[in-house]
Amino acid sequence: MALSVPAIMKTTAARLSALYLLLFAICAVLLVFYMTSLSARMLTAQTQDTINDEVLGLARAYQRGGLPILVRVVEQRSRQPGANLYLIADANGQILTGNVQSLEPGVIDTEGWTTEPFSYRRFGEGELDRQRSAASDPATPQSGDAVTQPEGEKGHNAIALVLRLPNQMIMLVGRDLGEPERFRAVIKRSLMLALGMMGLGGLLIWFFVGHAALKRIDSVSDASRRIMGGDLSGRLPISGAGDEFDRLSENLNSMLARIATLNEGLKQVSDNIAHDLKTPLTRLRNRAEATLAGKHNTTDYRQALEGTITESDQLIKTFNAILMISRLEAGYSSESTSKVDLVEAVRDVVELYEPVAEEAGVSLETAVQGKFIIDGNRELVGQALSNIVDNAIKYSTGATDKPRVVVTLGHADHQIRLSVADNGHGIPDDADRARATERFVRLEKSRSQPGSGLGLSLAKAIMRFHNGQLDLQPGNPGLSVVMSFPERGDH
Repeated sequence: MALSVPAIMKTTAARLSALYLLLFAICAVLLVFYMTSLSARMLTAQTQDTINDEVLGLARAYQRGGLPILVRVVEQRSRQPGANLYLIADANGQILTGNVQSLEPGVIDTEGWTTEPFSYRRFGEGELDRQRSAASDPATPQSGDAVTQPEGEKGHNAIALVLRLPNQMIMLVGRDLGEPERFRAVIKRSLMLALGMMGLGGLLIWFFVGHAALKRIDSVSDASRRIMGGDLSGRLPISGAGDEFDRLSENLNSMLARIATLNEGLKQVSDNIAHDLKTPLTRLRNRAEATLAGKHNTTDYRQALEGTITESDQLIKTFNAILMISRLEAGYSSESTSKVDLVEAVRDVVELYEPVAEEAGVSLETAVQGKFIIDGNRELVGQALSNIVDNAIKYSTGATDKPRVVVTLGHADHQIRLSVADNGHGIPDDADRARATERFVRLEKSRSQPGSGLGLSLAKAIMRFHNGQLDLQPGNPGLSVVMSFPERGDH
């Protein structure tokens, strides 16, 4: 979805980018001015040091041989390539020697450092122009006649140190500023070019990266609108880059998958309540209606009420199991957790079901050795194991050999596995084994065995509460139900 410039600037990313760009521009301008001024100060200080060294050398020459030696040294140094500025003039300002032909007015009037750069012309520069001017105007000054330049004529810029000699003659030692100014200009142009390229690169990066980020945000917004419209099967897009957008999308997709699972579970509960609980409620009503329809004695009424209470208790147990499964699958439970010894839990359940197994003609055995400690809830673990052992006893009675149920404990793949195996008919079909843990699912066609089809579903919810897993595996013959608990970290 294309966004206009005002719409883009309403986004937080665009505002932050604009703020950073403005801050970068201000810092860049300040850096350019600082570097150019610093380079100018450094070059000026270096130039002054050079002039001071020249003045000291000339002073030693003057002390050694007076004015003749000084003039000879000045003439010698003036002719050297890249020489400094040298000028010796009389008290009236007439140039006697040096490599300076003309100066701005007033430069040599004040002794000491020149306050500002001044304009000058070296000896021999513009000679052809002056000859042409002399031919047209005889009043034009000749070379060496005057210190000042003609008005409006511009030469080079320099700084100098002006000294008065003991005989009132004037000596000027200076240095041309052309090289420092060119160096400063090069630094300024380099900084401006580098900062311009950095600014352009920042704008390009902001445009492409920001555009990509806005595009991804738009795709996330579109997917969110579809999900809010009721399409819970939709998921947020993941680019595979592994950045914060992908991590956020993955977390939200996991949340959506969890919500979809809970909604599906709620739908199944509603459907199961409507279908599976209708039969016992209808049976209660028919029993009450039949009791009221005829003439019965007190014993008949009492038996009818007792049957009604029994059916009601079974319905209450079913509703309690449904509520427990829903709470556990939603991740909410008031049950506390602590260290649980699975060996003791197995012994308690086996001891509880030994009379039931003996009455059904089933051999209930245990093969438990060692120590198996988990973090969990003792009552929930016992309830899940009781449901599984109860199913194993009920569905092993049809075995060809002597019915037998074996409860074992062991370690495997950093897990504690509690297995309940029987030698009954089992569940040979893989799809049926997967469906067996769903609510109200009973694979027995005849429904001859009592039950509501919630035992394994509750056990699965309890295992999920303990971050474990419930697996149904073929026993050849029979069925093996495996409860896998994660081992404790200090085990």
